[in-house]
Amino acid sequence: MLQFIESLDPSTIALVFNGHATKEDAEKLDQYVRENFKEDEKFNILAIMTDVDGTTFEGATEGVKFDLKRWKQFHKFAVVSDKDWIGTMSRLTDYLPGIEVEYFEGHQLEEAWAWIRA
Repeated sequence: MLQFIESLDPSTIALVFNGHATKEDAEKLDQYVRENFKEDEKFNILAIMTDVDGTTFEGATEGVKFDLKRWKQFHKFAVVSDKDWIGTMSRLTDYLPGIEVEYFEGHQLEEAWAWIRA
């Protein structure tokens, strides 16, 4: 489930994610981007990931569609979690062109915001 939280930066989408990624989550995020950013405007995401269980097939498909559609708009992606495997997965994204991704442990939320705003 995706829940938007107050952002400390106008060009950053702040959210908490727990449970399964669903089609509705991808649609909700896409709608938020459409309403808050122009088509060519860059944005960041700060995602606090807690109890991530996996994803549904529909959720994965919609997530990929969102990523492809918004790829040129992504700038920085901060992942905050106490789950080691999420940190490992986020490091794999170092190979994705044009997007800066950084992993922070749960107690490093202030550091994540500082990195996003730098």
